[in-house]
Amino acid sequence: MTLIDSPPTDRADATGFPLVDEDPAHHRFRVHRSTMTSPEIFRDELERIFKHCWLYVGHESEVTNPGDYVRRPIAGRPVFMVRGVKSGTVHVFHNTCTHRGAVVCRQRSGNAKVFQCFYHAWTFDSEGQLKGVPDREAYGEKLDFDALALKSVARVESYRGFVFACFDPDVEDLVDYLAGAREYLDLIIDSADGEMEIIKGTNEYCIEANWKLLCENSIDGYHAVSTHDTYFKYLVALGTDLQGGVKGTAKDLGNGHAVLEYAAPWGRPIAKWEPLFGEHAKDEITALRADLVAKHGEERASRMADTNRNMLIYPNLVVNDIMAVTVRTFMPLAPDRMDITAWEMAPRGEQPQLRQRRLDSFLTFLGPAGFATPDDVEALESCQQGFNSGGVEWNDISRGMAREQRGNDEGQMRTFWRRWQQQMGPSSYGEIR
Repeated sequence: MTLIDSPPTDRADATGFPLVDEDPAHHRFRVHRSTMTSPEIFRDELERIFKHCWLYVGHESEVTNPGDYVRRPIAGRPVFMVRGVKSGTVHVFHNTCTHRGAVVCRQRSGNAKVFQCFYHAWTFDSEGQLKGVPDREAYGEKLDFDALALKSVARVESYRGFVFACFDPDVEDLVDYLAGAREYLDLIIDSADGEMEIIKGTNEYCIEANWKLLCENSIDGYHAVSTHDTYFKYLVALGTDLQGGVKGTAKDLGNGHAVLEYAAPWGRPIAKWEPLFGEHAKDEITALRADLVAKHGEERASRMADTNRNMLIYPNLVVNDIMAVTVRTFMPLAPDRMDITAWEMAPRGEQPQLRQRRLDSFLTFLGPAGFATPDDVEALESCQQGFNSGGVEWNDISRGMAREQRGNDEGQMRTFWRRWQQQMGPSSYGEIR
């Protein structure tokens, strides 16, 4: 029994075939390539995954003051996050007027006491309440202002400043959903006594590839040496010691989340000095490290200062705690296209020279014109092009199944795909011969 070569795009056959095929006895794990190309699978992902998972909206530091707001697209839906002037609560509203549907928050960010729909000038306050309707008398006495308030996304919760929203009112609580990922968010936040902030400005770019390829890539230790060869040569030229290689471990954090953790071969502004930081920064970083040890003990302080982490929070949030802390989301637009937005996170009140080093790393390695991101974009788009060739039906993600898992194996990708298959359910895509 074989599958047709062309990517399945209909459900003519009710029996279907498994899109994720796992055979532990034979150390085999594979994923059908139609998961990367099928318009129907893409539509079902929006309904079955992105409608029911917690999705990252932004960080509370982006809306510090009453009335501060940011506008965001979340899984194809326009929403905006605003801190209420009266309540101080962070709200996430559907960005649509309750009158005739136009967006009410038209700017990317700012501060406002009210949001006025430009179409018919209905006006809402920062708590979402309808406050003004031109020619109010035309509606009589029974116009229900409360019923016509802006609609909040079904669930909105925050974990240590990270704000998530979910379109499913029955979703599990965010703390439970994050599962083991909380430990790694805590390491970041606790390293700055809870005073972390998103620096203004973003990296934004588009990749002509399926969104799940970036999920894999973000926690893939196998590709680093081959794909990012230029960057590693650059580090060696600067005096970074890479003789021991980049070694680490990968962990399943539950609910599809996974992390790749490894010893940092380079400096980290949080408390690991390297010559690139300059001699003038050495005493300050030594003091920062001593403070971490005093507050958290030697072992936890070492994890904060000396180890890197690439973490995927399912389905589409990546937190890279490496030479700089990058928060990155990617929104699927089509089976072969996604938008990526990345922010830099840093301790509030950080010394200027360390902040500059952090921002330079943010751009030099993970920026869209840096060392790593162009390599990754080329690799993922090359995969997407290869899928169109046909002839090969499955991607192999079996590396490491025959041994104890290592950081450059693929167990973390298998974690993602098991959760994906669980949410997508039994498949009936395409036809079987």
